[in-house]
Amino acid sequence: MTIHSDTNHTVLVRSANADDVLPLSYLFDAHRQFYGKAPDLALAHTFLADRIRKQDSTILVAIANDGEMAGFTQLYPTFSSVSAQEALILNDLFVGTAYRKQGVGRVLLDAAINTARQKSVAWVSLQTAKTNTAAQSLYRSMGFVRDDYFDGYAYAFQAATER
Repeated sequence: MTIHSDTNHTVLVRSANADDVLPLSYLFDAHRQFYGKAPDLALAHTFLADRIRKQDSTILVAIANDGEMAGFTQLYPTFSSVSAQEALILNDLFVGTAYRKQGVGRVLLDAAINTARQKSVAWVSLQTAKTNTAAQSLYRSMGFVRDDYFDGYAYAFQAATER
């Protein structure tokens, strides 16, 4: 699907495929570094190749009019026992530094919402760092509301103590 961003640039948003793993790995690694992780391109490559091969997530990529991959978002399926419905978790939304403030994040988020509608899920949930006010502002402007009902908890195993 082709979507116009907030500027005069045209952005193509499409599902990622195996040919996208290498350029996507650079963005994914930068995304992890944004959250304080050490650079690890090999880990990024392996993780993304597995997601695409196993088809256990939906990865959407934004291709700028210069042909470069400008950003990506990744959605994971989940289920709610209480509502007995399927939902999606938006775990990743990242735009490369050269493409920020051009509407690419908004375009990707809109594509993620449309993907969720097509899958007929009940909702899309996400988390972001408390300090990531730019993302919080985008999410609110697109209709996401802060969850004031539930507190989140995590149980980390020894090998996965880093979040």
